[in-house]
Amino acid sequence: MSKIKDYIQLHLNILLFSLTSVFSKFASIQYNRHGLRSPMLYVFLFLMIANCGIYAIAWQQVIKKFSLSTAYANKSVYLLWSQIWAVFIFHESLSVRNIIGLLVVLFGVWMVQRYE
Repeated sequence: MSKIKDYIQLHLNILLFSLTSVFSKFASIQYNRHGLRSPMLYVFLFLMIANCGIYAIAWQQVIKKFSLSTAYANKSVYLLWSQIWAVFIFHESLSVRNIIGLLVVLFGVWMVQRYE
């Protein structure tokens, strides 16, 4: 049960890290629409930096519980979260190549997990 809790923490941390790209894209949108005078640009830049800081501290705590190969293999699940955000928040399309790529990554993570 403890290992399951550790994996949940690991994946919640990866999910947190994936939000950095969401804030980054929102900042880019604000900059493209309104330039440097947009207050929301600075809000999203702040959220991006704060999120990275929180993630860095949390990541250091989480990786103590795993071998580095396992932690970094699982970190590639970031790509899955990025695709989820792209589709649901930014209404981007998901191509067959994206899906195949995600399946390859998830298969790789699964292979690393099998041997731990």
